[in-house]
Amino acid sequence: MIYKNLGHSNIKVSKICLGTMTWGEQNTENDAFKQMDMAFDYGVNFFDTAELYPIPPSSKTQGETSRIISRWIKSKKNRNKVIIADKIVGRSKMDWFRNGTNETRLDRKQIKFALENSLKNLNTDYIDLYQLHWPDRPLNVFSGLEYRHKEIDDVIPIYETLECLNDFVKEGKIRTIGISNETAWGTFEFIKTGEVKKLEKIVSIQNPYNLLNRSFEVGISEISIRESVGLLAYSPLASGTLSGKYLDGKLPSGSRLELFGDRYPRYRTENAEPAIKEYVNISKKFNLDICQMAIKFCEIQPFVTSVIIGATNTDQLEKNLKSHEIELDDQVITDINEIQKKYSNPCP
Repeated sequence: MIYKNLGHSNIKVSKICLGTMTWGEQNTENDAFKQMDMAFDYGVNFFDTAELYPIPPSSKTQGETSRIISRWIKSKKNRNKVIIADKIVGRSKMDWFRNGTNETRLDRKQIKFALENSLKNLNTDYIDLYQLHWPDRPLNVFSGLEYRHKEIDDVIPIYETLECLNDFVKEGKIRTIGISNETAWGTFEFIKTGEVKKLEKIVSIQNPYNLLNRSFEVGISEISIRESVGLLAYSPLASGTLSGKYLDGKLPSGSRLELFGDRYPRYRTENAEPAIKEYVNISKKFNLDICQMAIKFCEIQPFVTSVIIGATNTDQLEKNLKSHEIELDDQVITDINEIQKKYSNPCP
């Protein structure tokens, strides 16, 4: 396994990060333990969770993913060998997240509440990387390329959020901070605010990146490289659609789209299926597994710190982990880029 520094920090994280959002809903605790065992034995030291998890979010299960992780770490006695990334929800109407409020916000009071709750659920004194799951300001971050401006008066200033996170870094409850589902403007605003106000600098941005959605390359990738704010690429398999298992109307029993299809319209656009078929053909042409090819393509990008992979069983996980071992030659990349030209970001 190859390890990279998390941004400007001295924290070394594996190029493959284990995603956890299905644990406690689609996967049992026993499933999760087997996945963590396999990934850790393979050299993965980086686990990504969120206060929102498991998915789909529910007041009945919220926080269970983190509690599962805490029980595994307790059983292994390996907290000092695992890098935990956690996320606080951005602005939403999920009123069951915070006691006595009708929405979630990124203000000091709610960040303190969320962080203390995460530390309790994870049974740890500190979180290695604490991320903002999505912004406080309104954005269409989960679908579409265009920016739809909406003027509102009560957006929590980035400075206020960053100052609060900075205080928790000083207290030792957070080691580093990151953002997620952000735009180029938002990313640079966090960087600029940190520099001007002499506050903690963000080390990462967690955004979607895969063969069907390479929009990160436009604008944010240069910021990522020049400012040492590495991408933690999520959805490298586009919610499993790049595996090809959903082609021609197939809907495997127990699959994510069969169980929760209404939550994933992003990867069901008009040009998604023809693009996927062409990527599958490329993998066959070069005798590659399509999932491994798709993950490896993300991993080799110079702006990527780590690729977040998820699985619902250990067979899937083993195959995805082994993507780290393959190589993509120049012709594979050329062919992939030709499909990108033909079907440019069909699922932004």
